[in-house]
Amino acid sequence: MADTAERPYVLCHMTTSVDGRIKVRRWTTIDADSHYEEVHKRLGGDAWMCGRITMQGYADSAKPLASEPPDGPVSREDHVARTGAPGYAVALDARGAMDWGARNDIEGDHVIVLTTGQASDDRLRRLKAGGQSYILAGEREVDFALALAKLKALFGIERLLVEGGGRINGSMLKAGLVDELSLLLAPAVDGVIGTPALFDVEGGEDASMGARRRLLRTACEPFDDGTVWLRYRIEAVSPSSGA
Repeated sequence: MADTAERPYVLCHMTTSVDGRIKVRRWTTIDADSHYEEVHKRLGGDAWMCGRITMQGYADSAKPLASEPPDGPVSREDHVARTGAPGYAVALDARGAMDWGARNDIEGDHVIVLTTGQASDDRLRRLKAGGQSYILAGEREVDFALALAKLKALFGIERLLVEGGGRINGSMLKAGLVDELSLLLAPAVDGVIGTPALFDVEGGEDASMGARRRLLRTACEPFDDGTVWLRYRIEAVSPSSGA
């Protein structure tokens, strides 16, 4: 995997059904979230990162800005509103679509918006006015390697929990940026074709991660409700190894 000297150690922390799907809310026979936050805390991250679908709910509950920010030129540089926070909530928003208003923390974790060159000047002005930090990584698509390097360099983040959708998780796995998988395997079957999975990567069979990543189990902890917590170290596999 990529050298962690210049970026945080990355754990992908997720809950899936036994068939690998991640639409937790529709598994009504169990409480699929019952262990998630407990394990999240046990993993000891400095920061956690989610995509727009999860983060939109937090942004929607924000109070509006006390006043509109003035017009004017905006530097397209990263903006650090706070360092030394007890934790950080990293909101992945490539287009800069979410309006965080005056909300700059989630339960004490400072909000960092991860965006790209697609974010408008108006959005960056509003983020500054609302007290959120933001970093730009990539022009149209998120450059995850650059984003992680910035999270470490600007905020001192050493341990990041990635709790995204299948595309976010898949993109980071493909880029060699996931060091460990923390998987809560719930006693449920989803079964619906086309449902997002734990890792989703675009492409045909030659894009499969099955020949590129080796998972080495480091822990297995069953819970009384049938959920099993599995932990795997993830290693890159050389194409010439045939593994």
